[in-house]
Amino acid sequence: MKLNATFISSFILACAISTQLSAAPAQAQASEPTPEDLLKDSDRARGSAAVADGISWEVAVDSNDGSTKSSVTYDLKVKANDALAEATAPARNKGEMMLFNDRNIWFFKPGMKKPLAISPRQKLMGQAANGDIASTNYARDYEGKIVATEKVDGQDAWKMELKAKAKNVTYDQIRYWVSKKDKVGIKAEFLTVSGDIFKRASFEYKNKIDVGGKQTPFVSKMTIIDAKNEKQTTTLNYKSPRPAKHADAVFNVNNLVR
Repeated sequence: MKLNATFISSFILACAISTQLSAAPAQAQASEPTPEDLLKDSDRARGSAAVADGISWEVAVDSNDGSTKSSVTYDLKVKANDALAEATAPARNKGEMMLFNDRNIWFFKPGMKKPLAISPRQKLMGQAANGDIASTNYARDYEGKIVATEKVDGQDAWKMELKAKAKNVTYDQIRYWVSKKDKVGIKAEFLTVSGDIFKRASFEYKNKIDVGGKQTPFVSKMTIIDAKNEKQTTTLNYKSPRPAKHADAVFNVNNLVR
């Protein structure tokens, strides 16, 4: 059977259109990040595994409850899932340390005979919990899903819902907005098990850090506000993030007692 040229041309055109239509959804889907990848990217800008050998920075925690203000400055050393936060000011807090070994946290200060196990949910100061001071690892600690696309302060962002994978993490549930442009967390709502908001947070990224020869955003400020009383605020100001080589011994709980 002979096929005329018109039929053949029409058949080829139809196949081409069909292929393009079937490929379009796949391409659109491929361009959308997975929740896990999005959390890994946003974690990197908040200190999680940003540099393979380790990273250091200083953070000043300033609390204001509407009538009383207080401040403590910490030196942070981070490597993979471990972190050491040591208070450097004021004098009354100098030498206090919190050691983060994966999800376990130890507290030690001069005069103690041995480190004390503490919870990441315990209050550090004001609205900040112990777990807020170290690097985040939301990709490890939470099951995430993208639920919407919204604008936050003029920025296009993915709205995510995060649910804790374990009980010994800082928060049970988090609503988290991640910038589409830079893939950094720009807003968060922290929820109780029942879904009530009890704290809100916003983030700024004016710091930069060298990761593999590329300057990438790093958190410069985290502002935490009580959901029921907006006069109660705590601000974490991050300074001088830099790559650093930290020996594993730095994160050994037995080395806290010097």
